[in-house]
Amino acid sequence: MKKLLFIFNPRSGKGQIKNNLPEILDIMIKGGFDVTVHPTQSQGDGIQITKDRAKEFDRVICSGGDGTLDEVVTGMMQSPVRVPIGYIPAGSTNDYGSSLGIDKDMLRAAHIAVEGEPLKVDVGAFQDDYFIYVAAFGIFTEVSYATPQNLKNNLGHAAYILEGAKQLRDVPTYRMQVEYDGNVLYDEFIYGMISNSNSIGGFRQLVPNDVSLNDGVFEVTLIRNPKNPIELADVLNCLQTGRRDSDMLYSFQTNRIKFTASEDVSWTLDGEFGGSQKVTEVRICPSALEIIVEQGKSLDYNN
Repeated sequence: MKKLLFIFNPRSGKGQIKNNLPEILDIMIKGGFDVTVHPTQSQGDGIQITKDRAKEFDRVICSGGDGTLDEVVTGMMQSPVRVPIGYIPAGSTNDYGSSLGIDKDMLRAAHIAVEGEPLKVDVGAFQDDYFIYVAAFGIFTEVSYATPQNLKNNLGHAAYILEGAKQLRDVPTYRMQVEYDGNVLYDEFIYGMISNSNSIGGFRQLVPNDVSLNDGVFEVTLIRNPKNPIELADVLNCLQTGRRDSDMLYSFQTNRIKFTASEDVSWTLDGEFGGSQKVTEVRICPSALEIIVEQGKSLDYNN
């Protein structure tokens, strides 16, 4: 019998996993797996359990928000083995699950995680850490990890909007040198993101529509500091409509990028705090892991 490690965050998404746990375990067992269950105990627990025990299993399935998936991905990248990962979304936003075409219905997602097929996906290496779909700095990036869990559970995506609105009172700016593919930019930014997803923070307009999860490059978006109301209106229009041709945006693809700032810059990785530093280097690890997706769906992502 194949062995499966099921890691779940009992607090994600109003704790809905608790109501579905018996059915989810039944799906796993009927799928031919001997199941070991591990509810996460604290932040970072998913990393450690995956890193230490992945080698004992044929598949690791996790359930929670994007942060839970991030921990399992990070742990797998630090593990001596690469075991296929299944994902049952249970968070407030579930950006990466949406990109994978995984149903937000937990039982349907459980069937996919058990019965689906592996899709090779790129993973981002951030200094000594990893991320699966986004590394970002600037306005709004603190929202996901600064928003209290009970507020996320009660209000869902509205919680992110409420917390984000508070940051509009005093927008920080970052003067940075950005190096990629032989190019050098030097400018002042209010936001920057390195992504590999069709949805960031639930807003699809922030990224192109044709993102591939395994093409070996990131999508990079940098927003310059607006100096007047006209420039600010242009930035807001770009965010709302997905327009990419503004002088206020830098938008490009690359597999490696370096940021050098005059002061420490705080980053978020997949919605969790990723540390602060003046110099940040990010590179892509092409097709580094396998994520389980619905049978036949993988063709949709290999374009």
